[in-house]
Amino acid sequence: MGKARAKQTASDRITVQTAGNESYDICLQTSFEGLAEELSRIGCEGRRICIAADETVAELYLEAVSQEVKKSCSEIVTYVFPAGEQHKTLATVQGLYETLIRAGFDRKDYLLALGGGVTGDLTGYAAATYLRGIRFIQVPTTLLAQIDSSIGGKTGVDFDQYKNMVGAFHQPSLVYINIHVLQTLPEEQFASGMGELLKYGLSFDDEFYGWAIEHMGDIEEREEQALLYMIAKCCQLKKYIVEKDPTEKGDRALLNFGHTIGHAIEKLKNFELTHGACVALGTVAAAYISWQRGMLDEDEFYEIRDMNVGFGLPISFDGITEDQILQTTKSDKKMDAGKIRFILLKKLGKAFIAEDVTDAEILEAIRTMKAD
Repeated sequence: MGKARAKQTASDRITVQTAGNESYDICLQTSFEGLAEELSRIGCEGRRICIAADETVAELYLEAVSQEVKKSCSEIVTYVFPAGEQHKTLATVQGLYETLIRAGFDRKDYLLALGGGVTGDLTGYAAATYLRGIRFIQVPTTLLAQIDSSIGGKTGVDFDQYKNMVGAFHQPSLVYINIHVLQTLPEEQFASGMGELLKYGLSFDDEFYGWAIEHMGDIEEREEQALLYMIAKCCQLKKYIVEKDPTEKGDRALLNFGHTIGHAIEKLKNFELTHGACVALGTVAAAYISWQRGMLDEDEFYEIRDMNVGFGLPISFDGITEDQILQTTKSDKKMDAGKIRFILLKKLGKAFIAEDVTDAEILEAIRTMKAD
């Protein structure tokens, strides 16, 4: 295990169908050099574009991306804001609105989100609401954004630390993924992406989950073919789900495996833990409930838990109580008529929505992860 090579190949273009027979492409590349051509292909040539990025990403990639974008677009405006989940707010979006208004952007101009999930979500929300909707491009620079948040059109911002409580569905016109940016991604952020990647395998594809375990070494070394394969695989799984359920009325809710408890921990810890780390903790809790209900066996549960450790993810936490987490889950936007819509596993690779998970089950699962 670990040192086996990833022999699978990955498509460099995945097309996502949206409502009204429209579509957009997810392009997987190893540089930014193809970005100008892709922008021209979707109609950006000769138009103005505003690149939004946080300060950390701007320092790393804004110049390189701007050099490519100017080959297609007539004018580039930039909006740089402080990094961190705490800035995923309406105030940050307001600053972006002001930038667009002062530059005279109209409905035929474009926004480009350069960064992780925070940047993609808030830029997408601004695009959805500025002049009742303008087009935008996702250029995700974190593993989590490349495999999950940049795809499917869910946009939004946090409100008083309630995660993604203000938002809209607004599909991107293009998702351009340069996997080489992952070479500069901090270990903590790479592990965060793995929290979401493991979720995909556990929820939808047990063979892919097994592949991730088998190729742990290649993944942790960020070997190019392993990265291309696993990112493409997650994009294909996300494509299937969002095409089937574009506005989260049914199966798309299965993507929330690990998120019910994960979001509660994330909020209560004041976003000190990464999103993927919190999802990983939520995954352990959901797997525990699935095991206690007889749908997973003991070895499967402990493998799920132990793989968190292998990929640099937590299996325990401290500083907050079980009751705090339980009460916070009840304010989650995934509530339905006062009931928590909890995602469990019928078996590895097969998630389902359970509306009968009890408070006692949740509290017991949380207790298994308490470090204090």
